[in-house]
Amino acid sequence: MKSNSSVLNVYKKRTKKSAVVTQLLYGDTFKKLEQKGSWLKIKNDSDHYKGYIKNKKFSLIYKSTHKVCVLYSNLYLSPNEKNKINKKLSFGSRIKITDQKGKFLKFDKFWIKKKDLKKINFKTKNYFKDINKFTNVKYKWGGKHFTGVDCSGLIQLFLNFNNKFCPRDTKDQIKYFKKKIKINNIKKNDLIFWKGHVALIISGKRLIHAYGPLKKVVIMPIKKTIDRIYKTANLKVTGIRRIS
Repeated sequence: MKSNSSVLNVYKKRTKKSAVVTQLLYGDTFKKLEQKGSWLKIKNDSDHYKGYIKNKKFSLIYKSTHKVCVLYSNLYLSPNEKNKINKKLSFGSRIKITDQKGKFLKFDKFWIKKKDLKKINFKTKNYFKDINKFTNVKYKWGGKHFTGVDCSGLIQLFLNFNNKFCPRDTKDQIKYFKKKIKINNIKKNDLIFWKGHVALIISGKRLIHAYGPLKKVVIMPIKKTIDRIYKTANLKVTGIRRIS
């Protein structure tokens, strides 16, 4: 099945009071494992993550043709600027285009601007190009959406956008990426891990991460971040990985 919501929370248990463990974006596909009442237990096709969602009408799986390449893209009821509606698709959402008029493309019953999309097979050599577009996005545990994202979700979003597999959680990401790097050899696009946290190196001196204590995605000096996390959470760096 395929999600036809801009964002859909996936819960740890069959209650909205439980933790959100991840989110499905528009076009994400999943398998139904079981149904109990109004809840479905699912497994996400992209990372095999399991959790619970509320049962609703979902789309049948179809082959997506495009993906959203901006932080979010506005939707329209017709190919006209005046017909913008209060719906947006987040970065990484996947859609199937069925029509085109001018600068607009149609999918399902909506229209979207062509400039906000890339073809589904598009990828960049720099997996994390333009990750700073998420700067100041709110921190949200389990989030993968422009309204809120967590540290491992941010990393996964950009690797998935470039059609590269990435586990959902930091504990699995540090195991999956095998190439170990020493701190004095760190360079752009390396991942730096603490227990339960990950950040992306964006230059010799700076990193970006969805940082819970500051409640948003921030760019910070590497050394200052390491010192701050040790001072406030008593956590040391557990590893640095290079993505091959």
